[in-house]
Amino acid sequence: MSLTRVIERLLQLIPVLLGVSLIVFIMMAFTPGDPVDIMIGDQNVSAEQEAAMRRDLGLDRPIHERYVIFLGNAVQGDFGQSFYHRRPVSEVIVERLPATIELTLVALLIALFTSIPLGVIAAIKKNSWIDRSATVFSLLGVSLPGFWFGILLLMVFAVHFNLLPVSGRISYSNQVEPITHFLLIDTLLRGRLDAFWEALKHILLPAITLGLPMTAILTRVTRTSMLEVLRQDYVTFAEAKGLSRRKVMFRHALKNALIPTVSVAAIETGSLLGGNMIVETVFGWPGLGRLVVESIFVRNYPLVQAAVLFYAVTYVMLNFTADILYTKLNPRVKL
Repeated sequence: MSLTRVIERLLQLIPVLLGVSLIVFIMMAFTPGDPVDIMIGDQNVSAEQEAAMRRDLGLDRPIHERYVIFLGNAVQGDFGQSFYHRRPVSEVIVERLPATIELTLVALLIALFTSIPLGVIAAIKKNSWIDRSATVFSLLGVSLPGFWFGILLLMVFAVHFNLLPVSGRISYSNQVEPITHFLLIDTLLRGRLDAFWEALKHILLPAITLGLPMTAILTRVTRTSMLEVLRQDYVTFAEAKGLSRRKVMFRHALKNALIPTVSVAAIETGSLLGGNMIVETVFGWPGLGRLVVESIFVRNYPLVQAAVLFYAVTYVMLNFTADILYTKLNPRVKL
């Protein structure tokens, strides 16, 4: 795979990002509700003060002019000031981003360590009760809405059995001085095992809720890929040579069966970021997804536009990474 081809693929992503930025900008501009009216609320403000506030926020300009200004500043890494926080949007996003990344990574680990063994066992035990159970689990995982499943987990494990916390990342009494801003890592670096276990309990339910659809998809992909590999001649030849069933499964079959799984996992990681808005809102998780939902309610245009653009960049880059991984794992496929 040549460097020229990689650059060409990266350049193809530019129209996608431009389209996303334009759609989000137009949707926010035509969303009912005025951010100035929301900020003013019940305050007694004169027309001159309202006009000055609108001018200060740049809302007095035509929509096409505002979009050109936004795009020009975004190219330079400037996404403007948050209407609500009165600070640069990039600062607000960076503050919330570690919580979202940590939740996404834990959900990804749960999905990988659950789906791959389940998919492999279902393929080896084809048509058994394990295989049928894995199929039912996959269908449920894809079908259940995230907000409903999250509320169900809260009712069972947080409310009924009182085993896990309802919301947040960690209790106030166990706060630790941030180093990496990833709580699970910071608590270990500070030697606070009690805080680590509490942070782990806080993240468990939202991570399971977020990772369930990905677990279901990867289980089906792994099972299908494993069944296809087990029918290949080289697997039959390896068994005919007298190799043990374990060596044939894990040294020959699994290595090739995981190629589609790795590619799909890279793509689905982008979906985790997209789905975290609902999950973070349900569990009161102080991440970027919840911030976007809150910003939509108060019509905080710059923050929503910047956050969605960040999601889009992350998603297309993960898709691009998946393509590269697939070509590396399977040289017969060209980028």
